[in-house]
Amino acid sequence: MTITNKRSSAPRQRPPMPTVADIVRAVTTSEPAVRVTAYDGSAVGPATATIGLHVASERGLSYLLTAPGDLGMARAYVTGDLELRGVHPGDPYEALKALDGLELRMPSPADALRLVRGLGWERLRPPPPPPQEHTPNWKRTLQGLRHGRGRDAEAIHHHYDVSNAFYEKVLGPSMTYTCAVFRSPSDTLEQAQSNKYDLVAGKLALKPGMRLLDVGCGWGGMVRHAAREYGVKALGVTLSREQAAWAQAAIEREGLGHLAEVRHLDYRDAPLEHFDAISSIGLTEHIGLRNYPRYFKTLRDRLKPGGRLLNHCITRADNRTSHRTGAFIDRYVFPDGELASPGKLVSAVHDAAFEVQHEENLRMHYSHTLAGWNRNLVEHWDACVDEVGLGTARVWGLYMAGSRFAFERNQIQLHQILGTKTTRLGDSSYPLRPDWTA
Repeated sequence: MTITNKRSSAPRQRPPMPTVADIVRAVTTSEPAVRVTAYDGSAVGPATATIGLHVASERGLSYLLTAPGDLGMARAYVTGDLELRGVHPGDPYEALKALDGLELRMPSPADALRLVRGLGWERLRPPPPPPQEHTPNWKRTLQGLRHGRGRDAEAIHHHYDVSNAFYEKVLGPSMTYTCAVFRSPSDTLEQAQSNKYDLVAGKLALKPGMRLLDVGCGWGGMVRHAAREYGVKALGVTLSREQAAWAQAAIEREGLGHLAEVRHLDYRDAPLEHFDAISSIGLTEHIGLRNYPRYFKTLRDRLKPGGRLLNHCITRADNRTSHRTGAFIDRYVFPDGELASPGKLVSAVHDAAFEVQHEENLRMHYSHTLAGWNRNLVEHWDACVDEVGLGTARVWGLYMAGSRFAFERNQIQLHQILGTKTTRLGDSSYPLRPDWTA
């Protein structure tokens, strides 16, 4: 008796490979407002759209599939495997606006299985990330605890030691990498940065002969402004060795060495002298929420009774959003950055025994500032690419345009908090009404 196996011996056929357009349709709720094209010749979205996305290679598709969300798109964009069309890479703001209405969805289990079978598992292996990407959070534990001294120094090095020449092109002559203050939309970026320093100086009531400590001083903009315009003896500290060297050279070049100094130093090691005023402009974002008590106490210990603290930093817009940044910002821009709500910051300042005298939101001023930096990057694009490479220049264009968009949509804010070291007897040395002009 012979038993016949009726099962076909032919190999199972892989389902037809889905096109990139098929994948886009499977993971979006509606047709995108931009034109999406791909290396396989497929396309989706209106042919008349002025903004386009082009998936230029299979590696780009693998980036998008293996790291969904902003991280996968960033990887593909930085490597050139995802191209933005209709915008300049130094300012892709309009593309981000056009993509804002795109809603993603999970495909059904049947669709997901069909896509995976058609694509093949080899396309679902993550390609190596581009060299501009920082290590993931779990690997950073090898550098020490989050916001420990060594790990903080590495995070600052990753972001600020890109290239002083690059920053000169993007930031402009002021070399100021913080939110400017626009008295009018027609103000130039340089005018607005000077306005910001004058606002900080006014809130701190700076006068000739006073001593100012500026923590996280960057390239020494506040230090030099306070010395030059107000006759203040100013000390700035920064964890970036390149910033400190540039700032000290600028101080000597401007003849301010008798008043101003910038040191390569952790703010926790700043002199325990009693300063008349302390400014912290853009440092708190790097501190970490759990370190707020120690941070503000450290600043208070360096301030004389009746002295003023001005804390200027990016915040969340509410208490519900996570204080951790998104994957793109964490891996490419600000490793270990954390943002709190303004209420949490005010509470932390109070809890450190400061008396809060004034609080101000400069959210839209940062949007204008970022637009100015994007314009500078576009204007000096070739020189910036020569200095840091195409991938890094793309990171900065994307980061600044995305941040501008987030400020405009009130997803993040910029708050200045003014506090005084009020004495045990209630003396704050603060007038009945603010003694500065906005």
